[in-house]
Amino acid sequence: MPEDLIYVMAGAVIVSALALVLQLLILYGLYRRSKSVNAEILATIPVMRRLMESAEVTVVQGRAQIAEVTSRAVEVLDLTRAQLDKVDESLGDVLVRLRGQLERAEIVVDDSLTKMHETISTIHHGVMKPIREISGVAAGIRAAVRTLAGGGAKPNVAEVTQDDEMFI
Repeated sequence: MPEDLIYVMAGAVIVSALALVLQLLILYGLYRRSKSVNAEILATIPVMRRLMESAEVTVVQGRAQIAEVTSRAVEVLDLTRAQLDKVDESLGDVLVRLRGQLERAEIVVDDSLTKMHETISTIHHGVMKPIREISGVAAGIRAAVRTLAGGGAKPNVAEVTQDDEMFI
C-alpha cells in the first residue's frame, strides 16, 4: 500500500505541475493582452487630452455667453419693468383725468337740464299764462259783445259749453 500512495502522490504532483504550467500560460496571455491594451490606451491619451482641452474651452465660452445672455436678459427685464411702470403711471393719470372729465360732463349735463327746465318753466309761465289770460279776457269780451249785440237773448247750449271749455 505504501506503493500505491507513492503513485497517488506522484499523480497529484504531476497534476499540480500541469496546473502551474497552465496558470503560467494564462498569466503570459494576460500579460501580452495588458501590454496591447496599455499601448492602445497610450495611443488614445493625446486624443483624450485634445478632447478635454476642447471641452474646457467650450465650457469657458459657454459660461461667458451664458453670463452675457443673463446680463442682457436682466437689462431687458429692467427696461420692461420701467416701461410698465411708466405705462401704469400714464394709465393712472388717464383714469384720473377721465374721471374728472366725466364728472365735469355730468355737471354740464345736469346744469343744461336745469337751465332747459327753467327755460321751459319760464316760457310756460311767461308766455302760456298771459295767453290764457288774454284768451279768457277775449272770451269775456266776446260774451259781452254777444250779449249787447244779441239783445239779452240766452246763448245756445253749444256756445256756452265752448266758452266754458276755453276758460278751463
